Amino acid sequence: MVSEAPADPRWRIEHLPLLTAVSTALLLCAASAGFLAGGPDAAVGAAVGVLIVTASYTLSTVVIAWADTVRPSLLMPLGLLTYVVKYTLFGIILVFGVSSDWAGKKPLGYGVVAGVVVWTGVQAWWVHRRTMRK
Repeated sequence: MVSEAPADPRWRIEHLPLLTAVSTALLLCAASAGFLAGGPDAAVGAAVGVLIVTASYTLSTVVIAWADTVRPSLLMPLGLLTYVVKYTLFGIILVFGVSSDWAGKKPLGYGVVAGVVVWTGVQAWWVHRRTMRK
């Protein structure tokens, strides 16, 4: 038996404003910590790491929400295509990034980890809070 989705399709992305605000705050904190720990290159690296995760997760959310709204049968193919494209780009960035001598590459990695942990934690909290209201 297939359950019906809520009539209002905005529920699929209603968490994005909160997650964007939290990610922006994290980006500013990461840039500040990077600057204090290693100067301008570390600040840029840490901020870019958080920005990569924020953009990546937002893109996935929007593509999946759009596919689910327009034609649910597109959900799996478009979701997988989005992940393949994103992780191919990440792989290319890593190949070039690991071989570089840029001082911000380690802070970039820390920014990515911080972004993943914070985004995932806030989204889990948001989902839990949303399901508890019902």
